[in-house]
Amino acid sequence: MTALSLCACGSGGGRGLLRNLCWSLWVLRRSRGSQSWGPGLPLQLPRPLLGGGSPGLWVARKRVSSAAPAVLRSLNTYAKLCEQAVREPQVFWGRLARDTLVWDTPYHTVEDCDFSQGKINWFLGGQLNVSVNCLDQHVQKSPDRIALIWERDEPGTEVKITYRELLETTCRLANTLKKHGVHRGDRVAIYMPVSPLAVAAMLACARIGAVHTVIFAGFSAESLSGRINDAKCKVVITYNQGVRGGRIIELKKIVDEAVKNCPTVKHVLVAQRTDNKIPMGKLDVPLEEEMAKENPVCAPEIMDSEDTLFMLYTSGSTGKPKGLVHTQAGYLLYVAVTHKHVFDIRQGDVFGCVADIGWITGHSYVVYGPLCNGATSVLFESTPIYPNAVGEPINQEAWEWLYKVVGDSRCTVVDTWWQTETGGICIAPRPSEEGAEILPGMAMRPFFGITPILVNEEGKVIEGDDVSGALCITQAWPGMARTIYGDHQRFIDAYFKVYPGYYFSGDGAYRTEGGYYQITGRMDDVINISGHRLGTAEIEDAMANHPAVPESAVIGYPHDIKGEAAYAFVVLKDNTDNSDIIMNELKSIVATKIAKYAVPDQILVVKRLPKTRSGKVMRRLLRKIVTDNTEDLGDVTSLEDPSVISEILNAYRKHKAKISAS
Repeated sequence: MTALSLCACGSGGGRGLLRNLCWSLWVLRRSRGSQSWGPGLPLQLPRPLLGGGSPGLWVARKRVSSAAPAVLRSLNTYAKLCEQAVREPQVFWGRLARDTLVWDTPYHTVEDCDFSQGKINWFLGGQLNVSVNCLDQHVQKSPDRIALIWERDEPGTEVKITYRELLETTCRLANTLKKHGVHRGDRVAIYMPVSPLAVAAMLACARIGAVHTVIFAGFSAESLSGRINDAKCKVVITYNQGVRGGRIIELKKIVDEAVKNCPTVKHVLVAQRTDNKIPMGKLDVPLEEEMAKENPVCAPEIMDSEDTLFMLYTSGSTGKPKGLVHTQAGYLLYVAVTHKHVFDIRQGDVFGCVADIGWITGHSYVVYGPLCNGATSVLFESTPIYPNAVGEPINQEAWEWLYKVVGDSRCTVVDTWWQTETGGICIAPRPSEEGAEILPGMAMRPFFGITPILVNEEGKVIEGDDVSGALCITQAWPGMARTIYGDHQRFIDAYFKVYPGYYFSGDGAYRTEGGYYQITGRMDDVINISGHRLGTAEIEDAMANHPAVPESAVIGYPHDIKGEAAYAFVVLKDNTDNSDIIMNELKSIVATKIAKYAVPDQILVVKRLPKTRSGKVMRRLLRKIVTDNTEDLGDVTSLEDPSVISEILNAYRKHKAKISAS
């Protein structure tokens, strides 16, 4: 009998949304017939011989505690834990770090943080290796425990990988990277769909101290090259092709196009996901062949707590993606602790999360959290068609549908709020006191050490309950991002300057009469399309490449399937016909420069945009028009010409009628 717990995760600037539907499978998971290694992991690699001591195993000096951390045993109520985490964060997190992680060198300072400078440091003086925490410690105790279950795109197939096998694959890949000139601190781009080899690539980088940046294997060549160049990546790891929803995706072709404009890339390591032959160029290296030649042992690089573990690009309101930096010890501790206690993970559990590893949810709750905790993590390669709720706001109706239909009225729906920037879950219904209520559509309770507040437009803290405001957090936590790569001032401006002294999430929230938190939505120009966080400025910048479009404005609007979709208002140059050809060209440009998911569902040609006297586009008016909420437009006195509203409204109604008629 398999028990099941559902989690609706709102991440990457989330709204408490079901951006990634995760499920935890407790106790047992019925197998549909496992297979041996398939394409995507090296068939020819021998299994490591462990015997009394594995040649690939690295035993750290400070062993992890097998029991629950002492701080959680001594304070056995949610209220007491929350109180200590807020009152004595150094004691709370210091004990957790000591008892949860495997250290090579103990830390001497728990935290040194100053929001005014964007300074965030945790566990200074400490040294460790993340891959040892995720692999070696478990291989030492239970080498044949299943680490990964790969649910491949082909229905009815799965591949199981033990911790021993994953360690060997990681070490061979790590040695392959070193052979091709990757050293500590070098950046490696991973452009791969969800697969065991992609996980091994992440861990291999961690093994040797390289910095990985996983780029969603759906981005266009232009988006890929922009991220590679910003990170100055030395190596790209990819597959010959991808398989998703029964379709072949030409990953290598996209990489080939991207690296033409990436002077820092010295090698492209190409693995085989399909049996199809592809052209190989002078930069290309057949990955499995090279791995087979390498030693299955790779000594882990001993890293300082604040060395960079990975960079992950996320969209901002300015249009330029930002490379958020996460470091070693603090991030690993936070995702391990949140994974364990939000989902109540226990020995032998199988944990499944359908998120792509190109997003923070995949990093935190497909790879690092589950593996650090020694759980079995399910990798889902295909498209999660059922339930197709990614990106849908968790209102009460959706919550009840998930609980009754998907969860068979027996599974807890855990609606969480967090972001790429926070590293891990910050607000969730669990953990909580025994028997505490869970309210539909609410993230509810702050996790240990998270101190949320609501702030008004004047920057004043809003007291009491039944109030709304900007969601901020007052004190640092170990999992938060440290900087934006190459632009620390942008990091300060985005997160700490808007409301000095606080971390500003960019989200609005409502605090209920019971003191619970409900996320109300983004407060900047970022939309979420099928779980993909995207700045509207990125779409506008792409459409600006069309010679007939001098300006445009893009907003997000509710979509039954995607959660949100993009709606574009475009102004054409004089004497330009409003034709289907131009509309199709605009869609093609967006697909090429960003990705297919970013293509606007609707494009409406207007004579002009609603601008203020200072030249800013008043997007909230466009949003009200598209959502048929024009009875109360709010303050429009700052508009340069208020008559623009009726112009756009008439154009919208004609466009809507045309769509309905067709």
